[in-house]
Amino acid sequence: MDERRLTVLFLPESAYGPTSNCVGIGDVLRERGHRVVFASERSWAGHLTARGFEEVVVDIESAPEGSGPEPDPFWRGYVDTLAPEFRRSTYEQLETVIARMWATLIQGVKRAEPQLRRAVAELRPDIVVEDNVVLFPALATAGVPLVRIASCNPLEVPGTDVPPIFSGYPSNDRSQWSRFRAEFERTHRRLWEDFDAWAQRQGAAPLPYLRFMPEADVNLYLYPEVADYVDRREMNPNWIRLESSVRRADEPFEVPEKIAHGEGSLIYFSLGTLGAGDVRLMQRLIDMLEHTVHRYIVALGPRHAELRLPRNVWGAEFVPQTSILPLVDLVITHGGNNTVTEAFHFGKPMVVMPLFWDQYDNAQRVQELGFGARLDPHRVTFRELHEAVERLLGNAWMRQRLREIGAEIRERDGLGRAADEIERAGIAHVTGTRV
Repeated sequence: MDERRLTVLFLPESAYGPTSNCVGIGDVLRERGHRVVFASERSWAGHLTARGFEEVVVDIESAPEGSGPEPDPFWRGYVDTLAPEFRRSTYEQLETVIARMWATLIQGVKRAEPQLRRAVAELRPDIVVEDNVVLFPALATAGVPLVRIASCNPLEVPGTDVPPIFSGYPSNDRSQWSRFRAEFERTHRRLWEDFDAWAQRQGAAPLPYLRFMPEADVNLYLYPEVADYVDRREMNPNWIRLESSVRRADEPFEVPEKIAHGEGSLIYFSLGTLGAGDVRLMQRLIDMLEHTVHRYIVALGPRHAELRLPRNVWGAEFVPQTSILPLVDLVITHGGNNTVTEAFHFGKPMVVMPLFWDQYDNAQRVQELGFGARLDPHRVTFRELHEAVERLLGNAWMRQRLREIGAEIRERDGLGRAADEIERAGIAHVTGTRV
């Protein structure tokens, strides 16, 4: 590889999953001698400089300066006001949840556009990387290669033979697919038309129909091949599967004395930062954990002080997830793509309890492939949760298969592959050669 030092500009979505993914890739690029800069939403200000990266602060949402790396005020309020909507069907959520999320994301893009244009003009990056579900025209018109990272599940790239994204529908039952797609069109078409017109006025190319993010010069997507829809869809050769992209920077973790010894298995439980904001739901599920023989590590999230932990549960506001996962026997998760792919990376079975967005698709995929169980977090009973946990822990064949899958995924080095592709495209651009 050419020894030229590149300037790489990352713009991840203002959430832990995409940001952690980009941090992992950025660490590899920085180790190779490249300059790595993050365009960070203001609520993350200082978090990435603490990790050694350059940082440009961008006001995407109206977070107060210095609020720290946590969901900005919109997302915190979103959990409080829309938590009841998470109890609706995925079909109903298209209007009450999904469309509202897209609208808010688009507002952030428009707010950030002039700031990003100034940042691009000042930094003069050789390549830009966006890990998001909505296009920032300032990056697409920067005059350098654009790398898109899709760190939602692969249904973000649609196909006629795969279920519609956000539906959580099974792959072998198409009876509701057309109805769901028609409702997506009804609830999103005007929003898409307005955003497409605005993006074109900023100089971007027309967007694909009903899609808020186009294909880029290089397209990376984060999902293990074993769980992908490889038998149902041929991806465009411009798409490169990373298998996993697990950051290496999490601090070491030692199981706390409170749960270090005792009966049962060690289990990790996380509903993600947004899910953890629903205190009533978190406490209900934690109370269920108390009445089992197992021990639990829980990611408590921003409202940790409001939660009561029983004797067999230890938790903290922030936990080093990638250091914890190798130590546990099972993962209970909301189904965010970051946690799901990390669980595959370390070969762990999952109980998936989705709340919104593509979490339903991940939950369905894990269950239909036999790598875990899908449960409704709002309606699950203690008996259902207990039986799912015991069934998965007792399936020795499945657990061995997942250990083998994890070893294969780690061998493929998704972080290195992502860095290779970004480096290759950047060097090709600055040297005027073909990739």
